[in-house]
Amino acid sequence: MYFKRKELEKFRSFKGPLIDVRSPSEYYKGHMPNSINIPLFDNDERIIIGTIYKKEGRKKAVIEGLKFFEKKIEFFLDNLFMSIDSYKNFPDNNKNELFIRIYCSRGGMRSQSIAWLLEKYKLNPIILKRGYKTYRRWILDCFSKKWNIVIIGGKTGSGKTRLLSLLEKYKYQTIDLEGFACHRGSTFGGLGMKEQPSNEQFENEIAEKLYSFKTNNNIFVEAESANIGKCKIPHEFFNQMKKSRRIEILRSESNRLNELIDTYSVFTKEELKNSVQRIKKRLGPQRTKIALESIDEEKWDLVCRSVLDYYDRCYEYEKVGKENITLLDLTDKNYDEKILELINNVL
Repeated sequence: MYFKRKELEKFRSFKGPLIDVRSPSEYYKGHMPNSINIPLFDNDERIIIGTIYKKEGRKKAVIEGLKFFEKKIEFFLDNLFMSIDSYKNFPDNNKNELFIRIYCSRGGMRSQSIAWLLEKYKLNPIILKRGYKTYRRWILDCFSKKWNIVIIGGKTGSGKTRLLSLLEKYKYQTIDLEGFACHRGSTFGGLGMKEQPSNEQFENEIAEKLYSFKTNNNIFVEAESANIGKCKIPHEFFNQMKKSRRIEILRSESNRLNELIDTYSVFTKEELKNSVQRIKKRLGPQRTKIALESIDEEKWDLVCRSVLDYYDRCYEYEKVGKENITLLDLTDKNYDEKILELINNVL
């Protein structure tokens, strides 16, 4: 049976809801951003069908799959049509050129089955040829391309993340690695953040952002270690970061303390104490004691001062963009559009 199968680049060009019909565990490990998971089989059913396929062949696996799907077809279609209706409700979407984009692992039976079903409802299904596997090859190839990276560096509390957000606001090309990782890259980095994505999904989000950029223009990235929480920056991209130009932000200690206080004083005392306890061996007993007592007394300047020395010592080991550094003194300056002129002058 013939279905509209498209190579990745063409598949991406079509407008319409993007449906991932793989199991929830496959989807969690990694998926195309903005896709909706409407699984044909749940995690256990997928394992059962896979086992039958290996032991008894394709025909019996298909029959078993049909038995599972028969029980849930109404629920599946309800979710599918709900996703289609939701897509149509966005004002900018052209309802007359609507395609239902479907992918599974390899562009095989799962996506073909759903495409066949949608055709019966006079809809326009498009299958991703070779499925998510080809998408992942594209993701990994993306990081091997040459990117014109500019590193934003500076000690903890320099306001690097705020500067990156300002650049993004004014349409500069930026990659917020900490945002994609849902972690600030430090002992306190997980506070107030969502659950971290899988490493594979972290890579997918970065590559999709890179895909939207003009290759020759600067891409601003905050200086990071190779690991941000449990997420690891793609090896090829991190190697480019290490050799990139670096703008080193200089701020006074009082500026940095105020930045840390604004960032962390909003969290509960218990959360802050737990974070301090994780680095007590490196802080030493005296600084740990001061930090914990200061949290109880809400003396945020003392809390931040207690850990600032620890952060500064860690900073000496940072290796990103250390070969070509330009210093930029932003002491006591407001982080507004006027700073962009200073950034442009040092590029």
